[in-house]
Amino acid sequence: MEVITKSNYQEMSLLAAKYLLDTVKGKSDAVIGLPTGSTPLGMYSAVVEEYRKNTISFQNVKTFNLDEYIGLIKTDENSYYNFMNTNLFSHIDIKKENIHIPDGMTGDVKKECTNYENKVRQAGSMDILFLGIGKNGHIGFNEPGDFFEPYTHEVQLKQNTINANSRFFENIHDVPTTAITMGIKTILSAKKIVLLAEGESKAEAVAEMVNGKITPRLPASILQLHDNITVIIDKKAAGNL
Repeated sequence: MEVITKSNYQEMSLLAAKYLLDTVKGKSDAVIGLPTGSTPLGMYSAVVEEYRKNTISFQNVKTFNLDEYIGLIKTDENSYYNFMNTNLFSHIDIKKENIHIPDGMTGDVKKECTNYENKVRQAGSMDILFLGIGKNGHIGFNEPGDFFEPYTHEVQLKQNTINANSRFFENIHDVPTTAITMGIKTILSAKKIVLLAEGESKAEAVAEMVNGKITPRLPASILQLHDNITVIIDKKAAGNL
């Protein structure tokens, strides 16, 4: 596990964007796994800025998002579909049919999980997958528990995750309590993983991920087993290393 500490969020974001851009420039039909949340916003902004310079095309790129809330329509301002469209997809030339995000409004969650898992497999191994990390060590929406859930599945969100995400909603009671997420084995199937973490609030989770025991109580700890992972953090997130 390679850990890179940058001085600030902007430097983190530019380096993360370089990994994404270099992947696409090296393989025009790359398969990329993408996260949501506040941490990757700077990366997406830098990618869009580079695209506007006419140095790169995403026409043949396929993307798979890590997760989606259950119960939010695509146009809801807090759906991850809307997040991705607003912050990345509407600004680049990626084809709509190459964008994959779980359907949070499905009438059959179990079937949607199976279908999404099959789509990931059919695309081949993700060339690069970007992750954030929750304060409780979750990756995607894989929450702390008694075992690692291997494949795409429905998850009950922990209260601390709901509390953390409530900043995006008008009321904490509006935050969905369930989601569809890629599983741990799906995540580990990516050829390259880049994890981003910013701020003092992530320092404990980062330290446990890097130096702690591998345990489903801290899902990110499983990343120690991946042979090609880069962790990009700022000084505050590195505080406990």
